[in-house]
Amino acid sequence: MRRVAVTAAAFLALAAAGCGSQGVVAPTPETVIGTVPQASTTVAKGDPAAGKQLYASNGCGGCHTFTPAGSTGKVGPNLDHLAIDARKANKGSLEQYTADSIKNPGDYVVPGYPNGVMPTFSSLSDQQVADLVAFLTQKS
Repeated sequence: MRRVAVTAAAFLALAAAGCGSQGVVAPTPETVIGTVPQASTTVAKGDPAAGKQLYASNGCGGCHTFTPAGSTGKVGPNLDHLAIDARKANKGSLEQYTADSIKNPGDYVVPGYPNGVMPTFSSLSDQQVADLVAFLTQKS
């Protein structure tokens, strides 16, 4: 019995001596062959007038406040603050952030608003998304 206790104590001492003796170990870098895909940094040119019609016909104003559209919805973020929200999200340009928010609304959700409420609008073509982006990001 004493021999088992001594053996166990020796094993624990050796195991403890090995723990942390090398400090923090960082993973070694791996070489990437080829290129890493990059997110698109440009959004197609859109027509703000067509975007305004899409905003109205898709019911965006029922959920969002946006002064140029005359809408006062409160379910989703106030689109008058779109540029501020885009800076906070830090996901690219204002146009890129806006397009992504239309296509993939769950990628970034403005704090204070629930995820999963905004539809993806997957039926919109790339040109229609570009038109909405042009309307929502136009300088007034």
